[in-house]
This record gives sequence, C-alpha cells and structure tokens, in this order.
Amino acid sequence: MNPASRFLGSLSLVLLAAVGAACASTGNGGGGGDSGAPLVLVAGATGATGQEAVRQALTKGYAVRALVRNEEAARQLFGERVQYAVGNVRDPAAVARAVRGATYLISALGSRSQRDPGNKPEYIDYGGVKNLVDAAQAAGVKHFALVSSMGVTREDHPLNKMFDNILIWKLKGEDALRASGVPYTIVRPSGLNDDPPGRAGLQVMQGDPPIQGHVSRADIAAICVNALGNEAARSKTLEVIGTAGTPPADWSALFAGLRADGA
Repeated sequence: MNPASRFLGSLSLVLLAAVGAACASTGNGGGGGDSGAPLVLVAGATGATGQEAVRQALTKGYAVRALVRNEEAARQLFGERVQYAVGNVRDPAAVARAVRGATYLISALGSRSQRDPGNKPEYIDYGGVKNLVDAAQAAGVKHFALVSSMGVTREDHPLNKMFDNILIWKLKGEDALRASGVPYTIVRPSGLNDDPPGRAGLQVMQGDPPIQGHVSRADIAAICVNALGNEAARSKTLEVIGTAGTPPADWSALFAGLRADGA
C-alpha cells in the first residue's frame, strides 16, 4: 500500500471512531443537549403538562429524555433537542430502559380512559407510576417529581365516579413513591389551564383542603423542575392553585416553608 493510501485509511478510521463516539453520546434516540448536564427523564412528555416540563428543564440547562409511545409524533414537538425512549409505562422492562442513566425524573402521566379504554387510571396513574418508581429505585434516581391531583384523599370526589376512580388510583401511585425511599416531591394541582407561566401568583397549601380553583400547567411544570435536586423540596406533598399576585421569586424559600410528609 502506498503512503497516500495508508494515510487515507488511517483518516477513515479516525473519522469512523469520532462518529461512533458522537452517536454513543446521544443516549436513547439522539439529541438531548449537553451530555455533561444532569439528565431528566420526563414521562408523559407529549401531554400538555409534560411538554412544559420538557421545555422548562431544557431552559434550565438539563439534558432531557422523553418517554413516549410514538417517537415520530414526539419529534414533531421536540425535534433533536431531547433524547427519546420509546415504550409504554405499562411495560416494566421498557420503563427500566428509559430510566437507566437518569439523574432526575418527572412524571406528568395522566390516564385518558374515555378515549382509550386500555389506559385506565389503574394502569397509568397507579401502575405506570409504580413502574417508574420501581425503575427509579433500581437506577438510583436522585429526585422524582410527581404530578398528582388535589382531591386524592376524598373517595367520594365526583371525579372518581366520572373517571374510573382516578383519584383513588393517583393516591396509590403517590403512596408507592413515598414508600420507595426515592427522594420525591408530589405536586397536586387544582383544575389546570393553558395560561403562560409566571403570569399569576401561586397559593400553595398542604393537607388536601377542599378548595376549588385553577392553575397553569406551565406553573405546575415550573414547580416540578425547580424541585429537582432541591433539598428543601424533598419528601413534601403540596397542593397548588393560581391566585392574584406575582410568581415565586425564591423556590427554595417556598419549599422550605412546607412541612415534610409524616412530620
């Protein structure tokens, strides 16, 4: 082989190695931004609250992996900005693969049994959350932010009659997380709307009071993203409604003012 051929052959090997390293750094499905940033897995990423969680996590500099059933549809939302883990939360093996390597986890899961009878609350709001909890425990996830709902402690709530005991199953999902030993924050919104983030104040409560109201999905996502890795938010459950005023300026102070579960 002449010197020119040997040079070209060596150059090809270097280029192939570089391409392979670049592909390996993208994780499940490519994308995801700075590979040195902590990785947040978002379950329910294509839902309205999940989309906001993805957007806000990216804005804060996290790498994001979206757990989705339909990658093509998800790519229309997120493009190459995130990694993709394709699977159903009802499949423990798929969930374990998705969680592997994640530092933090946000679950914005919500069943839609009226449109999809196979996705009843029993299978999503409890079963899917339980699969995420088990995988987070095995993978050593450092913080799990779970979007639940106000009213979960009231079995006679009208939503249980309308939607296959949805609040009862959400509470079971919460309890699975609390019992797991995984650091967590559980956020219980009131009625949700699509207002932009940071346009209103937030009334934060505990004890599941019988109060009605609405809160922006984007603000719920902000609570979840800002809870990640925040020691003041650990082991706490909070209810949230929107109110007149300004958004929180100090998330750590907001979380610090709440009591830990069981305290």
